[in-house]
Amino acid sequence: MTAPNSAAGANTIREILSQPAAWAQCLAALEESRQLDKLNEALPNDREWTFIGCGSSFYLAQVAAASWMILTGGKARAIPASEILLFPATLPRPCQPVLISRSGHTSEVVEAAKYFERQPATPTLAITCGTGTPIEEIAAHTIRLAAVDEKSTVMTRSFTSMLLALQALAAKRGGRSDFTNALQALPAQFQRRAEEVHGTIRSLAGARDFADYVFLGQGPFFGVAQESMLKVKEMSCSYAQCFHTLEFRHGPKAIVGPETLITFFLSESGFDAEVAVLEEIKELGGTTLAIVNSPHAAVRRHADYLIEMSLEVPEAARAAAAAVPGQLLGLHTGLRKGYDPDQPRHLTRVVMLDAGGDGGSQRGAA
Repeated sequence: MTAPNSAAGANTIREILSQPAAWAQCLAALEESRQLDKLNEALPNDREWTFIGCGSSFYLAQVAAASWMILTGGKARAIPASEILLFPATLPRPCQPVLISRSGHTSEVVEAAKYFERQPATPTLAITCGTGTPIEEIAAHTIRLAAVDEKSTVMTRSFTSMLLALQALAAKRGGRSDFTNALQALPAQFQRRAEEVHGTIRSLAGARDFADYVFLGQGPFFGVAQESMLKVKEMSCSYAQCFHTLEFRHGPKAIVGPETLITFFLSESGFDAEVAVLEEIKELGGTTLAIVNSPHAAVRRHADYLIEMSLEVPEAARAAAAAVPGQLLGLHTGLRKGYDPDQPRHLTRVVMLDAGGDGGSQRGAA
């Protein structure tokens, strides 16, 4: 993919477009070091894996938890770090905590790590793109992906790269060498589609204004839909919402109109049911964007804009690639509205709350 020549958003677009190369680099380094094999051997089997983060990292946790269950058959869930601090009784016990923080400094995640380290026989695993960070000092084990950290405030390649690392760990735990091979094949496969994906989103974002952006997904794609919602909010200050695809019928569809862009992350597992929602929303007058892996006549009839990924990897392995259109939509919508996605309003790269815990000191991506 080729980055446009523009001062505004230059770092963000460069980081979005660098993702296939970043994925290949991360996966190769993890395989060469055998770190995931060692973690699989060191971490217990007899507990529910609990993926923990804030903001983008929480949405990443949602995809990772769904992937863990699909690949291992074990129990998993995603929890915002703040829930652990405010409502610890809601935690599964025993659990295997996985703490996700791009910076390694995110206040709620660091405090959650301290909480778990005080619990008996609860070895924590952290994943971060930082180096020499508080989360590394606290956690029993750390996956560090420093090469994919961003200069930008918003998370893009760090989100997808940390997701792939956690999926690769799940594949180790589940004995899914086929999935490991699929992840390694993903960067080159997506690179071949990247220019077309970029062109479709750039055309869509430049075509018109929308009053509302809605993202719909199920299974591992629900967390991707959540993250896409956040990218549009962060980079373009647009109103955006997210729902499970079939849940959109239960009340929220009242908002549908030509000024509403509804993005569907269509899965194969729920394809027929999800396409039925796409058809209904199009009949109600909504503007539709469908992201699907394989072409299908019904999808083409009811999608105003269409992205066909054409990836020859299992469904869950496509989640990282599926996040890229939402990143690009946020960026190009922000540029069209006159914002600089490199410097989003009211946000900082790291969220560090003050000692009083009122959340007033800094706000940003995690």
